[in-house]
Amino acid sequence: MKYLESLFSLKNKVAIITGGARGNGKSISTALFNAGAEVLICDVLEKEMKQTVDELKTIDPNRANGFLCDLSRSRDIDEFVNKMIKNMYRIDILVNNAGITMGNDTLNYPVEDWQKTICVNLSAPFILSKAVGEVMKNQGFGSIINITSLNSEQGFSGNPAYVASKGGLKQLSKALAMDFGKYGIRVNNVAPGYIITNMTSKSYGNYESRQARIDRTILGRWGKPEDLSGVVVLLASDASSYITGQDFYVDGGWLAKGI
Repeated sequence: MKYLESLFSLKNKVAIITGGARGNGKSISTALFNAGAEVLICDVLEKEMKQTVDELKTIDPNRANGFLCDLSRSRDIDEFVNKMIKNMYRIDILVNNAGITMGNDTLNYPVEDWQKTICVNLSAPFILSKAVGEVMKNQGFGSIINITSLNSEQGFSGNPAYVASKGGLKQLSKALAMDFGKYGIRVNNVAPGYIITNMTSKSYGNYESRQARIDRTILGRWGKPEDLSGVVVLLASDASSYITGQDFYVDGGWLAKGI
């Protein structure tokens, strides 16, 4: 038991989680914290971020902090990089979890929505991975975990920017894995299927769409944010020291299901 605990332990490690204040991000932040990591949550949701950080601080006041940041704004990203990342004494884990979805038919899709989605879902992970990569390079180790989506593998209608951004993030991770591997930095993807969050509340709230998505899975249910915890801790820990450039689908068997 002690061997397994040490294998998956994140004690004395430092993690940054974007969009870590609620939903999937909160579950990821909490899981990394419970595994022993010091967590820095970067989020645009001030109230939710403060609440999540305060909850973690009641357990250990020295291992949780937050930074208010809108990843759709380049100046916010620059501030986060210059004020926080460049001044951190070490960074072991980066989870690029923040994401937005702005659905619309392609022929009616506003260019502004396209640009904002690409900025948050794809450009921000690149910029932050680049900045964190400099720190990890000097350390000689690190793990970057990008939260992609089932949509990165399959086409879905009515949301071209989301599908494109998640597909791009999937391939960006493989490019980063190739470029960063020589520095001891691993880069992997975790791709959720349909998880019950604020982002999916419309689909989940409609009986027909909720059931249709259940029927597409092998396990016969929607996912919960906590379902992402195990694989993220695995990829953040030394238990995955020989894993990089991979896609981990947490989708209840959606992709594997046949007739």
